[in-house]
Amino acid sequence: MAVAAARSGFRRMFSVSAFAPTKPPLSAPKADPSPRLFVSGLSKRTTTDGLRNAFAQFGEVVDARVVTDRTSGYSKGFGFVKYATIEEAAKGIEGMDGKFLDGWVIFAEYARPSSQLRQPQQSRGPPSVTLICWHHVSVAPATDIDLVSCNKNMAGKK
Repeated sequence: MAVAAARSGFRRMFSVSAFAPTKPPLSAPKADPSPRLFVSGLSKRTTTDGLRNAFAQFGEVVDARVVTDRTSGYSKGFGFVKYATIEEAAKGIEGMDGKFLDGWVIFAEYARPSSQLRQPQQSRGPPSVTLICWHHVSVAPATDIDLVSCNKNMAGKK
């Protein structure tokens, strides 16, 4: 019986199905249609005016913004465009998704509400700190008592 189980395990290990690719992870759910679009794949040279002008040919752009790095001022590679109506936003997606802007292929989709993006983070207590003394190493939440006892132990061992 053990030999039969070993053989079936051996066969499974070398079968084609053992090396079959795993199922791809589920993609994020699509956002509901809205007048606000999320645009990704932007060049770092793309400006807010350039983004506005590119999308304005498909409808009335109420607002456009390229998200930029605070220190360099360059684009972070994504931005947002807000149209006056959902129909104009649909035309903007159809007209610009997969097209070139400033030499880069960009992607346009309906933006998700910010409430869907932010997940509440669970508090796990104080951060762990590694305390290193010549006589011990511990990874635990650091307290003043740990530091004092560590310093006393080191002073007494000199």
